[in-house]
Amino acid sequence: MITSLHYLPHPALPSAELAGHFTDLAPPLTARQAAIESARCLYCYDAPCSRICPSEIDVASFIRNLHDKNINGAAAGILQQNILGGSCARVCPTEILCEDVCVRNHDAEGQPVKIGLLQRYAVDHMRFASHPFKRQPSTGKTVAIVGAGPAGLSCAHRLAMLGHEVVIFEKEDKAGGLNEYGIAKYKLTDNFAQKEVAFLLEVGGITIRCRQVLGENLQLRDLHAQYDAVFLGLGLGASRKLGLTGEDAPGLLAAVDYIAALRQADDLATLPVPRRAIVIGAGNTAIDMAVQIQRLGAEEVTLVYRRGFDAMTATHHEQEIAKANQVRMLTWAQPQQVLVDAAGHVAGMRFEKTRLDGNRLAGTGETFEVAADAIFKAIGQSLDTDVLQDPMAGLLRREGDKIAVDAGFRTVLPGIYAGGDCVAPGQDLTVQAVQHGKLAALAIHHDLLSNVEAA
Repeated sequence: MITSLHYLPHPALPSAELAGHFTDLAPPLTARQAAIESARCLYCYDAPCSRICPSEIDVASFIRNLHDKNINGAAAGILQQNILGGSCARVCPTEILCEDVCVRNHDAEGQPVKIGLLQRYAVDHMRFASHPFKRQPSTGKTVAIVGAGPAGLSCAHRLAMLGHEVVIFEKEDKAGGLNEYGIAKYKLTDNFAQKEVAFLLEVGGITIRCRQVLGENLQLRDLHAQYDAVFLGLGLGASRKLGLTGEDAPGLLAAVDYIAALRQADDLATLPVPRRAIVIGAGNTAIDMAVQIQRLGAEEVTLVYRRGFDAMTATHHEQEIAKANQVRMLTWAQPQQVLVDAAGHVAGMRFEKTRLDGNRLAGTGETFEVAADAIFKAIGQSLDTDVLQDPMAGLLRREGDKIAVDAGFRTVLPGIYAGGDCVAPGQDLTVQAVQHGKLAALAIHHDLLSNVEAA
């Protein structure tokens, strides 16, 4: 955990000044900007932006509502499909989804409609007298959900709308999952994740119990016995290993652990900050880590990836954010050895240069070293097997390091469903986790009512 960095200095700047480094990455649109931008939309029939949206938002319809100054109508259309539409508007990679396929994003114009910012505008400016969705009459059924991340919250809200009682069991102190603990602070500002959870709970019928850890004080067999259905929205809680000697040295830790500490810190000036840092990885988490440690005052931040820029899972937009924040980016370099000083602390890393041998990555034999006071690994997450230790959980079929489910997000165990990052297949996107939760809720509802009718 972050305690392994205890020997590092704190930022030189005061907390108030540091907080100014974590304001909105993309400032919200003004009313005039929203009006101008919504007028650019062609409101396409069978719009490609809607077809590509993982949560099936009718993009053209909500933008038309904005253009007609019907903000509540726009927001309701978004939230009907994606109850976490506010956070998704901020963190969704629209540049490779809806905005990428926008019909205005062509060679002559090259400026797609700012769909993400318009979605944010609609949700931020909605004004409903009460929660926009009403619960159906009670079914008398109760569903347990493990994990209060985007998948679990989405599933809970839809089940509550359908008349079920829902109890969410969450291992952390707060609900929100990655939106609360794993997203760069400059992407979700102003305690937005908690405000969104509070809004979602207004539908009623949902109880959240925190500090409940599957495999410790919570067992799947007990949930299965006590509830009519169980949904597992476990996420991916284990950081993958580099597999190198010295990986447990003080100064080397998972990027997600540092990001979580940063997001929960009341005083940013209390965080340990290395003068020189290395970030290993190629995804959005690696970019988030590199940019944030730079903004906290690190003098030299180097992001290293074993392949080329084109193979990075971080979008081109994210890569540009890193470059704009003076992050040094090295490609075609494979971690080979963790270097430590006389005290056993991280002193840097040795890398081997790589190349492609056909389609296979191969080492060249040439090595180089990068000095660093801390190393942050962002090489992906896997399912935490500790949460699946009881006998019933051990019966879940797995595909690789994820839980196998069918098209209705049913596991091989009757009455137990799963969705979000913990299932295969998946893209590990917030918006996809929301969709998983929604679709799983519909399957649970169908199955519960079918069982009642059969009885």
